Amino acid sequence: MDTQTTIPLFQKAVEAKASDVHVAVGSPILFRIDGVLIPQTEQDVTPEQALAIVRAVLGEGPFKRFEAEKEIDVSYQVGNGTRLRVNCHYERGNMGLAARVIPAVIPTIEQLQLGDIANKIFSLENGLVLFTGPTGMGKSSSLAAILQSINEKEANNIITLEDPIEFLFPKGKSMIRQREYGHDFLSFPEAMKRVLRQDPDIVMVGEMRDPETIAAALTLAETGHLIFATLHTPNAIQTVDRIIDVFAPHQQGQVRAQLSLSLKMVVAQKLLPKVGGGRVALREVLLNTAAVGNTIRDGRTQELTTVMQTSEDVGMVTFAKAAERLLVHGLITKDLYQTLSATVR
Repeated sequence: MDTQTTIPLFQKAVEAKASDVHVAVGSPILFRIDGVLIPQTEQDVTPEQALAIVRAVLGEGPFKRFEAEKEIDVSYQVGNGTRLRVNCHYERGNMGLAARVIPAVIPTIEQLQLGDIANKIFSLENGLVLFTGPTGMGKSSSLAAILQSINEKEANNIITLEDPIEFLFPKGKSMIRQREYGHDFLSFPEAMKRVLRQDPDIVMVGEMRDPETIAAALTLAETGHLIFATLHTPNAIQTVDRIIDVFAPHQQGQVRAQLSLSLKMVVAQKLLPKVGGGRVALREVLLNTAAVGNTIRDGRTQELTTVMQTSEDVGMVTFAKAAERLLVHGLITKDLYQTLSATVR
């Protein structure tokens, strides 16, 4: 396989409606389609082929950096405008990559069935809104749909801090400045400290990775800004625990107090096989009511499940209830629902 196959490889992935492309020495090229890894070549990728693909994707400058640092995240655009988020890495001394296909057109709130959640977000003027879930579960797509809806309707100064930039927002009523880690800024915590001098209304942080970034997000939320961010946590309760646990014990009381006031919403989501093909989102929603705030501040997060179960009237949803709704609407099979019922609250 020579370097000229790189762009056709990614174009083929787009045409196949794949969400991910995997290139690893000793395995065939794989596309993830509807959550399933499907081989695309009969023969395994050789070290020479993997090197050629990675070099073609990165170009000479980033390739030299990759050789030195052994891992790199970049964005890549194919001819039709579709972008990919690409992670190049080494595995047993060989180069490889994993690429996430970013749709050329930002999905709408209606397409993602985010209506009720979006309406609650649109009523917020400040605070922290988190989208959480494992990798590949649509967090970035959900956030992009919400930001694009705001862009279409309101005049805001929106600043994104991403690694790398994924969806490109078209010109709208808002001014959106998309900043990429490694090119436009060198540190998430430092960029978040300085973003206050850029007159933001809304800040979107690609991922809260460390205590410094989390602390900066909480501070921004406290100072009257609306902050969106993602975390790789499986559900709402573990999201709250993760934020608190990354800090030293002597700081956790203060963080619980900040979180009890600044956190506005946690949306945890998973993508499930949809009846008829494709995938559908299963979403759990935690809203910061007085009861939730008191529970977080007092360190009783284990009680949040009960609070969520008894607060459906204000818009909270557990994974168990969300799965039941998907079954009722014929979006998932009964077998899948029964499997979920055994593993989610």
